Amino acid sequence: MATALITGVTGQDGSYLAEWLLGRGYRVVGMVRRASTENFERIAHLRDRLELRQADLLDQLSLIDLLRIVRPDEIYNLAAQSFVPTSWSQPVLTAEFDAVGVTRLLEAMRLAAPEARFYQASSSEMFGKVRETPQRETTPFHPRSPYGVAKVYGHHITVNYRESYDLYACSGILFNHESPRRGREFVTRKISDGVARIKLGLASELALGNLSARRDWGFAGDYVEAMWRMLQQPAPDDYVVATGESHAVQEVVEIACGCAGLDWRAVVREDAALLRPAEVDHLVGDASKARRVLGWAPRVRFPELVEMMVRGDIERVRRG
Repeated sequence: MATALITGVTGQDGSYLAEWLLGRGYRVVGMVRRASTENFERIAHLRDRLELRQADLLDQLSLIDLLRIVRPDEIYNLAAQSFVPTSWSQPVLTAEFDAVGVTRLLEAMRLAAPEARFYQASSSEMFGKVRETPQRETTPFHPRSPYGVAKVYGHHITVNYRESYDLYACSGILFNHESPRRGREFVTRKISDGVARIKLGLASELALGNLSARRDWGFAGDYVEAMWRMLQQPAPDDYVVATGESHAVQEVVEIACGCAGLDWRAVVREDAALLRPAEVDHLVGDASKARRVLGWAPRVRFPELVEMMVRGDIERVRRG
């Protein structure tokens, strides 16, 4: 039985990845931080099949001890400060988790588990002010947020450890991926949750920022399969994971409201206070390498994804 260690196991991607790996007979160990309030909501249905162990990306020794105890065959580093707007208000903490934290985990792997295979969660936000469209593995980075900058560091340090120490280390440059398990601070979930509340009479309007920003949105449940496939290849490499389709925030709003029988113009209000200091206007990925090498392709289409999220939130809000 292969052993997989997932940092960030309580997040959206961690919960879907844990399901995927358990379905393939893995022993799955999730790394969790010590906290006064624990939020295991996304993995509640898996708790009896998971091992949870405490360690922290801010604490080097805890990572080394964890790898020595767990002895993982595969390491998936999904833990991060992952909300872009927060990275402006907490840029140093974002760097500690998303940049230096990656280095700490790679260094722990070099010392305690050099035979393991490592996956780093890179991000389309690294492309930022894009130099070409669509973006592929060779597109230069121009990040437009402290989060994007930290992710570029994490990406390059993963490449550096691969080349310097001959570690099996991959980066998945994932474009936006959503689900009913997405945090409610993210725009797609903010929309689906807001629409559900308006539908059920608990709110009257939904305030949003830039409705014209365009993103490449896929289903998180599809994207974790690409992570796993990367670590099954003969040699480590980096891959863009995306749908290749670009949609505006306004399209998410229109589909979400349509699903709930609402007129989006009557319930959505643009709020300049929600705009980013530096906007990333248009991200769309070219995942042809992942399709060719990994045999991966997304299954859930954009309208299905938005409707899945709205239906999930209506049901959740209705239950109270």
